Amino acid sequence: MLLTITYTGKNTTDLGYLLFKNPNRPQVFELNYGRAYVFYPEVSDERTTAALLLDIDPIDLAKGKVGTKGGGLFDYVNDRPYVSSSFMSTAISNVYSTAMTGRADSRQALSDSALDLAATVTMLPCRGDREKLTSVFEPLGYEVSYETFLSDESHPEWGESNYVNLTIKGKVRLRDLLKHLYVLIPVFDRQKHYWVGSDEIEKLLRLGDDWLPDHPEKTYITARYFNRRKSLINTAFERLAAASADYGEVLDSEAEEVLKKKQSLNSQRLGSVVAALKNYGAKRVIDIGCGEGHLLKLLLQDRQFTSIAGVDVSHVALKRAEDRLKLHRAGDSLRERIQLFQGSLTYKDERFYGYDAACVIEVVEHLDVSRLAAFERVLFEFAKPPLVVLTTPNKEYNANYEKIGDENLRHGDHRFEWTREEFRSWASGVSEKFGYSVTFSDIGEVHEDYGSPTQMGVFTLCE
Repeated sequence: MLLTITYTGKNTTDLGYLLFKNPNRPQVFELNYGRAYVFYPEVSDERTTAALLLDIDPIDLAKGKVGTKGGGLFDYVNDRPYVSSSFMSTAISNVYSTAMTGRADSRQALSDSALDLAATVTMLPCRGDREKLTSVFEPLGYEVSYETFLSDESHPEWGESNYVNLTIKGKVRLRDLLKHLYVLIPVFDRQKHYWVGSDEIEKLLRLGDDWLPDHPEKTYITARYFNRRKSLINTAFERLAAASADYGEVLDSEAEEVLKKKQSLNSQRLGSVVAALKNYGAKRVIDIGCGEGHLLKLLLQDRQFTSIAGVDVSHVALKRAEDRLKLHRAGDSLRERIQLFQGSLTYKDERFYGYDAACVIEVVEHLDVSRLAAFERVLFEFAKPPLVVLTTPNKEYNANYEKIGDENLRHGDHRFEWTREEFRSWASGVSEKFGYSVTFSDIGEVHEDYGSPTQMGVFTLCE
């Protein structure tokens, strides 16, 4: 099982810095299912190749060793140790984890640049889907070629093998190449060695956030990535719809109805937040965890709000917010009213200070519970805006949803969700600790037993 990455151009030995792997010595990595080796078969100023080789013990697979498919379901005779599959994807994320983030320390400018790269994936399973190799990789900017083989040279009548050696070439950032390979190799194999659960949704959206929503083969990629598990596919489609304005494909009418309800609830939520800001008379507003700028767009349409800021931990989300707000062609007056910047709501940041109001919309549930105390201090103690408007899901209302996560959470990236009593208890405790008063509102259709889908707290600083 072999993956090679070749960098051509000038000073190509810098590939070692980008991968954090020294070209001058082979390296070995112990994995749950075998070993990974990194070595460089060619190194020069004009052309450097890094190879990732996996050595998997088929006996371990058959016995169901930790990290392989549960229950020892693999046969003793199988193709798993020899083909590029989810094992290779896992090795990429383990061995090249830093490179996938784009961090390169002294070579950061090079990491941020598009390079002449080529990747060859040996023995990629491709059962009757060879035309998909082109339609999947070409839209990402790659030149695609592949080598085919006879199933058995002694029996040509058996036809061609179900495996190919795939090569993709393009001018692309290394981090993007690694992300594309990580996601797309299992798409063609489909036989993942680990359980495909709801956490895979967040993984796919995180690694595909800047290319998958607008990909012409997004339906094929998503369906194959989740092994055609319809509930996971539909949930992923809902999330993708929010990331692409022209994304309209869903698998069935039920999924389409879910999406319409979600959009309607979001409109009600944002309307309630704007109403709370206007009732208070806020003029300077910061949206912490602004995402792709849905609330910011509404605030810009109202001249009451003279100074608006959006902050998010994701630079990709901020870029989409900038596009949504059309800031690249905005006039000076509009640009003077709004600013976007990257930051975290769990770290003290003076840029959060000086606003009449702070909005935290469907964000807090994405925090680890252990980070809540830090968030509370950052917002209510240090920034201390006169008004805080915070919304979060009502966990009780999840009983109305047929398709819900394994832990009864609305989305796979939620670390927790509060019941109405839990939210009110937390909000009241925060208010008492930091000198605020709080009022509560329901957003969305109210169920007699379960309440509303969204709950909102409006915190006002006591004088």
